[in-house]
Amino acid sequence: MAKASVLGAGAWGTALAMLLSDNGHEVTLWSPFAEQTEELRRTRKSAALGEVELPESLCFTSDLKEAAEGRELLVFATASVYTRSVAKEVKPFVKPGQLIVCVAKGIEDKSLLFQTDEVKQEIPDAVVTCLSGPSHAEEVARRLPTTCVAGAEDSEVAAKVQQLFMNRVFRVYTSTDVRGIELGGAVKNVIALAAGIADGLGYGDNTKAALITRGIAETARLGVKIGANWETFAGLTGIGDLIVTCASMHSRNRRAGILIGQGKSMEEAMREVGQVVEGVYSAKAALALAEREQVEMPIVEVVNRVLFSGLPAAEAVQMLMERDPVAEWNHL
Repeated sequence: MAKASVLGAGAWGTALAMLLSDNGHEVTLWSPFAEQTEELRRTRKSAALGEVELPESLCFTSDLKEAAEGRELLVFATASVYTRSVAKEVKPFVKPGQLIVCVAKGIEDKSLLFQTDEVKQEIPDAVVTCLSGPSHAEEVARRLPTTCVAGAEDSEVAAKVQQLFMNRVFRVYTSTDVRGIELGGAVKNVIALAAGIADGLGYGDNTKAALITRGIAETARLGVKIGANWETFAGLTGIGDLIVTCASMHSRNRRAGILIGQGKSMEEAMREVGQVVEGVYSAKAALALAEREQVEMPIVEVVNRVLFSGLPAAEAVQMLMERDPVAEWNHL
């Protein structure tokens, strides 16, 4: 069994720490906040996960050196906007060839880099991989059947991550298409905002189905342009993750979108949700990446206009419906 640390004690990080602990690994959960660490240690519960009991074997620390040194596995589970800063801080404590798994979903605003790219820049001698898929933390913590994909450029490394995480309720597949996995994970949060906005406006299942299918089409269009495989977007980290994020009230992005559709501003929606809404941060970066690659992403574009330019939500939907007619498949 491995010595592992999960960096980030939000809902997803805590759920994955529980999962790894269930698998018999020696697991430490790191939070930068000493008061959060103490509460987790004292109550054996996470405010983000409700009444779920944390395993007695799970350890907690707010000391990054203690969390990182001598570990076979480091899981980066902070919100995507903090990935680079955590990588910088942890670099002095990791060994050459350190196995790192990135589980946050997002595109860095200025550089337009994905999570694994940011970590590689800060820790060049690490082996950096990702884990993604339709996996709400609340359900993983309750040990409900879930499937994900371990992504690494080296298939043997992907298989090692698969082995570390997989158990009877958490099935892990492997892929070498890291680009496709990370793009799908980032853009689905933007599409989920659009789906939530549609819900907030009172639209129905037809509208959501349209957003999901056309959302995956424009994500795949960009993905193929940057070298990802089309098949990835038909899988768990493409359409699978998009379905779960657009349909569930566990989704912070969908909840924020609902509030925006009901007339609240982006700032008001984020405050009411009370957690990081990744799609807000990924929206600008996804659009900038699409513009750089000269790829049309109409849903991402109108979400940006709603979030940052004051476009009324109902007008945004109308703009999408009234676009010039095209064929479905030769235009994706």
